Amino acid sequence: MALSRGDWIWIVVVAIVVSLILMIAIAAISTYNSLARKEVIVDESWAEINNMLLRRNDLIPNLVETVKGYATHERELFENIAESRAKLAGSTTVHDKIGAANELSGFLGRLLAIAENYPQLKANENFLKLQDELAGTENRLAVSRTRYNQAVKDFNTAIRIFPSNIMAGIMGYEKKDFFEVPETSKEVPQVKF
Repeated sequence: MALSRGDWIWIVVVAIVVSLILMIAIAAISTYNSLARKEVIVDESWAEINNMLLRRNDLIPNLVETVKGYATHERELFENIAESRAKLAGSTTVHDKIGAANELSGFLGRLLAIAENYPQLKANENFLKLQDELAGTENRLAVSRTRYNQAVKDFNTAIRIFPSNIMAGIMGYEKKDFFEVPETSKEVPQVKF
């Protein structure tokens, strides 16, 4: 039995509808996978930063103890560093960790500035080793922060542009926070005796 002209039209219409549905499904799956990859990169970049923050957190007590022997009158600074370390260790969200890390960076800058005023301390082998380790950690942290911020930029852009913003809304993806250096960290530390 031969198909009539009307049958052929229905077959073509159904084929077009099925093709459109398949193209939309493939685009949705591709968009979802792309957003998922970008989110994993953000998470991976944050994990790298977190490792550097933990390493720095571990180095600080030794550095503080070394400086304490020379600068005993800086009790408030040592207490602030201890509080900031505890705040960083207890932070559970990325936003809180960024704030605590930035606060600790400010106090650490003051600690190193104080050390500049003690020639005997600057010559102390243990202090020099700790300072080198801390500088290396800070450099790795800066690189990790740059990678993280690039990953966040890519992710935040992807969830805002059409058509991926539709899939991002459906899947509940939310904007990620950048790891920005606060204005106070850009200032030269003030050392008061």
